[in-house]
Amino acid sequence: MAKAKTVYVCRECGAEARQWLGKCPDCGVYGSLQEEIREKESSTGVSRTWHHKPKTTRKAASPVSRTAVKFTDIDTRQRMRFGSGFGELDRVLGGGLVPGSLVLIGGDPGIGKSTLLLQVAYQLSTSLPRILYVSAEESGQQIKLRGDRLRDADHPPEENLYVLTETGLETILAELETLRPQVAVIDSIQTLYYSALGSAPGSVSQVRECTSALMQVAKRENITLFIVGHVTKEGAIAGPRVLEHLVDTVLYFEGDRYASHRLLRSVKNRFGATHEVGIFEMGEQGLEEVLNPSELFLGNREEATPGTATVVACEGTRPLLVELQALVSPTSYSSPRRSTTGVDYSRLQQILAVLEKRVGIPLSKLDAYVASAGGLTVSEPAVDLGIAISLVASFRDRLVSPQTVLIGEVGLGGQIRPVSHLETRLKEAMKLGFTRAIVPKGQKLPDGLDLDIIPVARVLDAIVAALPADGKE
Repeated sequence: MAKAKTVYVCRECGAEARQWLGKCPDCGVYGSLQEEIREKESSTGVSRTWHHKPKTTRKAASPVSRTAVKFTDIDTRQRMRFGSGFGELDRVLGGGLVPGSLVLIGGDPGIGKSTLLLQVAYQLSTSLPRILYVSAEESGQQIKLRGDRLRDADHPPEENLYVLTETGLETILAELETLRPQVAVIDSIQTLYYSALGSAPGSVSQVRECTSALMQVAKRENITLFIVGHVTKEGAIAGPRVLEHLVDTVLYFEGDRYASHRLLRSVKNRFGATHEVGIFEMGEQGLEEVLNPSELFLGNREEATPGTATVVACEGTRPLLVELQALVSPTSYSSPRRSTTGVDYSRLQQILAVLEKRVGIPLSKLDAYVASAGGLTVSEPAVDLGIAISLVASFRDRLVSPQTVLIGEVGLGGQIRPVSHLETRLKEAMKLGFTRAIVPKGQKLPDGLDLDIIPVARVLDAIVAALPADGKE
């Protein structure tokens, strides 16, 4: 019987050490080494890396070349995109699914990852001949019960959707080669087990080798593969960093458990733009697309209160109108409190300092709270002006016109700096009925917009434009 040995593997770079070290000797990350117990290799020299050989009875489905070819001779017709059945998911992926691609989806427990992918699998089964859903966490009966709840009662279940409940990597790979589905879902990568390795499921080596083996089969068979990944308490995908390097696309499914909306955010995409966002809403029958997300993050404009302002944030190429709410009040503590929800805390601190130093508004002795409506996280600098104006409006107990949007980055000198995609932001504001926009001065303004555009150079100019002395717009 093979003896077990203990090794310590870095979850960031995969480096191994014989004893625990506080700092990885290869990548220099502190506290990244994890203990793994493995069986020693037998005398036959079993390799730790899975090299699954394709069957030789048929031709490989993917045009993989083992010799160099001219760039102009590469045929991309077999890589044409196809829709997932969800327009929001297609937007995040860059226009649809790419055959042979690996898509990693991470998110907090219970956020809806499995629900989303089961709905995608059902949608695709109506147009594709074979869809495989592999679950290592649920039984077939549990998946069927959840699928019946999510499925429209007027539509019978599709016979093209196959379910496999298995944790063994070898069995899953064999089924992928036998069934040859167009799309497959693996739920989840941390629960798969490769028997040639002695470590436990979810360990660094298991996750790395299982992902590598799945990637080889997906590329060779032209299978679009969705992989579900667990996340750590810090919010990062559990496992080695190489996991995110192996896949083509990395998506994060985010949302507040107290809110119904969910955000699907792209942080890596070899076939499209990164930082794209798709917005869904969780209902009784699963996830539904939000076709006009700006309305979701805008409050009741007819009942505006002092300290509210509307900004236009860009998530990828999508403009979103978001209502910011600020509250400034006397503090009852020795040190004033600062709190943010959906807004970068360091940006709030910086804007408070600019308002006090450059404008002369005494905020250092006051509590300051800033939140975005709906809990949407807006971190880009283009919302700085909205944060500044909402703070001043709360301090002066004044209203910003509900028909006004604020766009601009605030510099440390109090200047308003240009932002990207200004025309796209203004068109979105006009489409939702806004009539007035305060924007950075000196930036090229688009023509043909039915908006009263007010360019400003400094924060003080923006305050005068948004909060006139007589209280009228």
